[in-house]
Amino acid sequence: MVDHPRARKLADRIQVIVAQMLDTRIKDPRLGFVTVTDVRVTGDLQNASVFYTVMGDEESRAGTAAALESAKGMIRSEVGKQTGIRLTPTLEFHLDSVPEIAEKFGEALLEARRRDAELVALRENATYAGDEDPYKHGEDEDGEGDVPAPAPTA
Repeated sequence: MVDHPRARKLADRIQVIVAQMLDTRIKDPRLGFVTVTDVRVTGDLQNASVFYTVMGDEESRAGTAAALESAKGMIRSEVGKQTGIRLTPTLEFHLDSVPEIAEKFGEALLEARRRDAELVALRENATYAGDEDPYKHGEDEDGEGDVPAPAPTA
């Protein structure tokens, strides 16, 4: 997908407008602590996907989703007024999953660090099962040195 400069400018502007609307004009009690993380506009400027995150549990996310859906018309009309483009894009709100993925990734890194520390502790007290160097060096029992064996013939 090609990132058109005009679509990118419009997306940036829509992000600011939606954030201001959520902060000042939308007074729905279901609306939680919302952050608009990204807006993507199609190349023909007809559709805009607004990505947001919500602080809190699953109940606050569901309430925020319902509040955004009910306020979508008012937000879209304000976007049309402030951008001044001929056709106002339709808005779709999507819960951004990046924070949850980042949290899981952070937990995985902590687990890897814990296992690495465990491994280091095990290595400190480890001893060899046999000789420290199991390979033979110098002459073998039959008096020959490290001479490779002849290759088998077919």
